[in-house]
Amino acid sequence: MATSTKPSLDLLRQLSDTTVLTALIEHGPSTRAELASATGLSKPTVTESMRRLEAAGAVLDTGDRSTGRGRAGVYYDLSPATGLALAVSVAPEGIVAEALDVRGKVLARETAGVTRPAKPTAVARALSSTAKSALHAAGADRARLAVVSVADPVDRHTGRLVQLPDSPFLVGTLDPAGALAPVVGGSVVVDNDVNWSALAERSAGDGDLDDFAFLHLGEGLGCALVADGSVVRGATGLAGEVAHVVVPGPRGLAMACTEVFERLGLHHEGSTAIDVAEVVRSVTGRGARATARLHVIADAVAGVVAAVVAVSDPSVVVLGGSWGTEPAVLAAVRERIDSSPRPVPLRPADVPDAALAGARADAVARLRALVTQSPPAAETLR
Repeated sequence: MATSTKPSLDLLRQLSDTTVLTALIEHGPSTRAELASATGLSKPTVTESMRRLEAAGAVLDTGDRSTGRGRAGVYYDLSPATGLALAVSVAPEGIVAEALDVRGKVLARETAGVTRPAKPTAVARALSSTAKSALHAAGADRARLAVVSVADPVDRHTGRLVQLPDSPFLVGTLDPAGALAPVVGGSVVVDNDVNWSALAERSAGDGDLDDFAFLHLGEGLGCALVADGSVVRGATGLAGEVAHVVVPGPRGLAMACTEVFERLGLHHEGSTAIDVAEVVRSVTGRGARATARLHVIADAVAGVVAAVVAVSDPSVVVLGGSWGTEPAVLAAVRERIDSSPRPVPLRPADVPDAALAGARADAVARLRALVTQSPPAAETLR
């Protein structure tokens, strides 16, 4: 007996509902006639889909009516029951939490400072309260999901932060998913800020960033490797931790990259965090001392770039971070890379607040997938 390959009625209904919801996300409040025109579905199919979605609490009648000739059309829009997403950044500069709707609109944004040295208990408490405040300001008690960017290595299997030797920010380990559990009903995705920055740069690029490296130069040193359009995270999630790559230091001595800045007196006192303000003064200043420092810094960064090129063969290396986009740094590093055995194009990062931008885009994409694939009943989010 032959097996039918025709799609089931339930599948057809699901596809119609997904198509209608996607159109509402993209076009905003619409009449059934407008949705039929936007989706290519028949008016009866759209009408049946809207009836199901309205009964499920996913869409609602806005109360607005079309004007002009003929019968007035009812405008429908997504229901608040579709829920919100959280995009969160945890960095030395502080914590930022944004409540986002399915169209990517930032409904509320809350910030909090981070005391140094950053201890897990205090950071977790600030993370939870900042996220809760953002949701409250957006008129919600819980988010459907959260995406978190953190300025530390992340164990890809647990989502917990990992403290490596000489990590400049967090002292100890942190569980962002546990901290956000009281205000997030679904998944909490956690990744390193440099990885999110790389994804933001890729999204903003012109199609040439499927295989590239993003080198972050700030208080800490980090690298994200993108291969075939995806971030390479490694077996445990620690790919790209370049602070201990051996590079030329002062007087040409080989040492770990982070040690170069210690030898130059560019660490904050009592910390392994790089003093960004002092680095900027060094690379933009005049005189023999500033020039000598710039040369040493450029040699060290070029050493990291050379190691990255040898391992990953990127089409371009993007320099970002609080001092990585300084023209003097870019020019000095480019000079060294251009004369190396394997030169590669270098350019500065383009996206401002790239880590949060990357996390935000991922949060919206995940929320859209939830809304279109499994629209919630209204009572599930109360």
